[in-house]
Amino acid sequence: MPFNAGNETLALDRKDLAILAELTTNARASHTELANKVGLSSTALARRQKALEDDGYIQAYQAALDLAQFGLNTTVLVRIALESQSDEALKAFEAEVVKCPSVVRCFLMSGTDDYILIVLARDIQDFERIHRTELSRLPRVARVQSSFALRDVVNRAVPTVVFGEGRR
Repeated sequence: MPFNAGNETLALDRKDLAILAELTTNARASHTELANKVGLSSTALARRQKALEDDGYIQAYQAALDLAQFGLNTTVLVRIALESQSDEALKAFEAEVVKCPSVVRCFLMSGTDDYILIVLARDIQDFERIHRTELSRLPRVARVQSSFALRDVVNRAVPTVVFGEGRR
């Protein structure tokens, strides 16, 4: 079944999508286990999985860590507005934000905010330290606004529509 990604139709069939769906929930599954779940032989499964890797659909196999086990119980969404949206300002900010150890995601945005950062902290006091020692030192920043996540409601690696679920 082709998956329509904007203007481009990707040539993935139902078996490919089933393999990808299974791998997003258990990347450590053996070829035999995956083959049984998607209705293929182990050899066919291995061949398809390798093709998905070679074609760039599968970029990595990662462990999902329980961040609370590391004491990181607080997720903060930080909205950043720069003094200017010049190429120089964007490059200066991006060159420094990648060095911030507490920032796990950084999105260049459209709209009123130039960037949204996802920051992980132990608690509010730890975030205060992060703000003081990491975020406040970022170049060309005009405004910082922070919001604390109360609870993680949806946490998917991939939207289910990719696998043909949730379409209207």
